Amino acid sequence: MISSPMRAIIFGAALAIGATAFAAETPFVVTVVDEATGRGVPLVELRTVNDVSFFTDSAGVLAIDDPELLGRKVFFTVRSHGYEFPPDGFGFRGKALELTAGGTAKLAIKRVNLAERLYRVTGGGIYRDSVRAGMKPPIKEPLLNAQVFGSDSVVNAVYGGKLRWFWGDTNRPSYPLGNFNVPGATSELPQNGGLDPEKGIDLSYFVDDAGFAKPTCKMPGKGPTWITGLSVVSDSSGRETMLAGYMKVEAPLKVYERGLVRWNDERNEFEHVAMFPLDAPALPDGHTFVYEEGGKKYVYFCTPLPLVRVAATAEAMADVNVYEAFTCLTAGSRMDKPAVERGDDGSVRYGWKRNAPPVGVKEQDQLIKAGHLKPHEAWHFLRDRATGKRVSAHAGSVYWNEFRRRWVMIAVEYFGTSALGEVWYAESDTPLGPWCYAAKIVTHERYSFYNPKQHPYFDKDGGRRILFEGTYAQTFSGAPVATPRYDYNQMMYKLDLEDRRLALPAPVYGFDDGGAMRFATRQAAGARQPWQGVVFFALDRPGAGTVPIHEERSAGEPPRLVAGKEGDGRRKEPVFYALPADTKSPLDATVGLFECVSDDGKRRVCVTGDTPAPQGLTRAESPVCLVWRNPKSPASQAAK
Repeated sequence: MISSPMRAIIFGAALAIGATAFAAETPFVVTVVDEATGRGVPLVELRTVNDVSFFTDSAGVLAIDDPELLGRKVFFTVRSHGYEFPPDGFGFRGKALELTAGGTAKLAIKRVNLAERLYRVTGGGIYRDSVRAGMKPPIKEPLLNAQVFGSDSVVNAVYGGKLRWFWGDTNRPSYPLGNFNVPGATSELPQNGGLDPEKGIDLSYFVDDAGFAKPTCKMPGKGPTWITGLSVVSDSSGRETMLAGYMKVEAPLKVYERGLVRWNDERNEFEHVAMFPLDAPALPDGHTFVYEEGGKKYVYFCTPLPLVRVAATAEAMADVNVYEAFTCLTAGSRMDKPAVERGDDGSVRYGWKRNAPPVGVKEQDQLIKAGHLKPHEAWHFLRDRATGKRVSAHAGSVYWNEFRRRWVMIAVEYFGTSALGEVWYAESDTPLGPWCYAAKIVTHERYSFYNPKQHPYFDKDGGRRILFEGTYAQTFSGAPVATPRYDYNQMMYKLDLEDRRLALPAPVYGFDDGGAMRFATRQAAGARQPWQGVVFFALDRPGAGTVPIHEERSAGEPPRLVAGKEGDGRRKEPVFYALPADTKSPLDATVGLFECVSDDGKRRVCVTGDTPAPQGLTRAESPVCLVWRNPKSPASQAAK
């Protein structure tokens, strides 16, 4: 008879042998691809009938070796933020797979997002399933780089010929408390031998003696140190200098100190430069770009609108008194006691001013509510291009785009269809606007994707393709369960600006041409100066369902606008593109564009919507086409 202890030993050995046998099984490998591009899609959830969830890695790969699943048919519900899997006859969006050791399956999923999800930048197990499946990942550290499990929002800049990356609070495997004082890393630029940014980022972290990402900005005082407004400028000697605004934070997210830090090349750390008053009206914050105006270079700080700037020198950045804000308030005024600056004619005076706070969307709303501004006197009017409804941009970045010949903004929406998970794309003729119409490019269902940032040094094809990333986090979202491995990490997306679905209404300016109003976008206007400013908005390239609008002239008559068809053989380039006048179910943001002509036919102008004809002119009964409202006009404000 075998004793109980011996039976236990034998039983345990049997279990161990069985476990080893199962562990040694070659996994069943599922690859989920974007049906439009064929590229693997990260962050796709496959969930069993008994609610066991698996998530594809950054290659869209999932390796399944669960002993209770291998060797049988298993149904998986397939879903992902901004993507759709086709339903079956009963409406279930999924597929049953025969899970065999060493077997494979490929599933195609339809992308609803305009932007394409590429890969996860930070955290553990970026290519975990690819490694388990015996595949070769594109990055050098596919499983765990510098012991980083998760990192909050990114700031980065090109400095010393390399791309420098810094993050907020960062998790590690060994303890719930990680690095709260700015981990950092470098990567090679693509043109200098770095990895193709569409494939991934090879990050070389600054690490401590234990191999964990070390603090690079540990300022004295309790609580975390965060940095923002990362900038690369020259000092008085012409030496390249990397600077950032810093803040010290205590619970519950209270900022009790702010200032400026400078990168030390020898120590690979930031060092203290200056402390700024917390009540200073303008401070370094957000993502930055350098832009020359009036022969002088400035650093612009975007939150997401670039409403604060300072001369692009190390000395100016250290002097909080020379920071300027774009504002309608008088110098010395504050939001608790606002004084709107007006000219002799009563018009609001916007401009760059020292010792005054920037007026962003939040401040603008306060001024309107208190009666200091009328709605049409506001500066910020970001709207959904389809519905005309307001988009409250929370954070993001602004950069010049050579392909579009415009400034482009990537911004997350504050309390859209999710708390902080909706990302929008907008274009503008100048850094300050008009930022009026936007298109949603990324959506997350009950999940946050905050502090997005475009990476202009990763632009491809002259800016046609751009890359941006953001923080994918359960925080603020209300989601009951965090996504394993992906939560609290950075996710990279790609956007193709040639996509017709991204054709946005642009400002169309009016010009006086001998009694006739003529039109042009800013790019087409050239050296001509607007006579009537922005009259309406329309597309400068074909969009979904649009028609080209040409200018035609008959002998002795002023030019008139004519709606044509794409490829109708007209010689001249269209003035703009718009929706046909007979469009069924027109977009809420659009209005009719009507010609108004004098009796002798020598004067011809255009008006939009219900605007009456100027004196002495007759308004046509039918519009030429449908254009987008100028949301800054008093008429548009009254309509809304």
